[in-house]
Amino acid sequence: MNALTIVASATFLAWPIAATAQVKVLMSGGFSAAYEQLLPEFERTSGIKVTTGSGASQGSGPQTIGAQLASGVAADVVILSREGLEELAAAKRIAAGTDVDLARVGLGVAVRAGTPKPDVGTVEAFKQVVLAARTVSAASTSGIWLKKDLFPRLGIADKIDIKITARGTGAAGMVADGDASIAVMPISEILAAKGVDYAGRLPQDIQFPQVFSAAIVAGSGEVDGAKQLLAFLASPRAAEAIRKSGMEPVASAR
Repeated sequence: MNALTIVASATFLAWPIAATAQVKVLMSGGFSAAYEQLLPEFERTSGIKVTTGSGASQGSGPQTIGAQLASGVAADVVILSREGLEELAAAKRIAAGTDVDLARVGLGVAVRAGTPKPDVGTVEAFKQVVLAARTVSAASTSGIWLKKDLFPRLGIADKIDIKITARGTGAAGMVADGDASIAVMPISEILAAKGVDYAGRLPQDIQFPQVFSAAIVAGSGEVDGAKQLLAFLASPRAAEAIRKSGMEPVASAR
């Protein structure tokens, strides 16, 4: 076999490997509406295929992103709340220096579709809505904040039954099914959820703006593809889709 034949054979054998390269993503729900709009364009323009799994940014149980990575679930990129990402960094689950903040979103209130929308424009109005609701659903990072910070601060922690789900779809689903009166969750997730209506944004004095961030997983076998995906999601091209999903683009590398 001559040298030209060897080179041609090597090129032929290498081509399908590159063509079928995949980047595996694990993400929480807050950024999903923008991500779903942007992913087809990324795959088309980059030639990289992406598979996406889901998990909670924080909390306990096997469905959190941290627990999935610890159990050996393969991933190249994670997209989740900044709080959740900091936990992964502390556990050395992400590659140092690869994290980037993508978007910021405030918390809002969701009610069952077609029902009256309560006034939540002041702290006292929100407090009364929560007290009347009795059962409130929330997801992951925002649910932890409500339970450990806001409700105790408002003096109503012992009066509210808060159900914290792994993802916003679960929290919204509880409201849609009548298992919770309201959900408090990122506005982007409310706007994308089925069976609920957006009642309003939490007042500024008790607002909890969440930043959703991305990073490359330590030990990823698709670092180049992962870098391309992060660069695309943090690019000006992604900003329009992020805004349409109810979030504010930040894209500030750390």
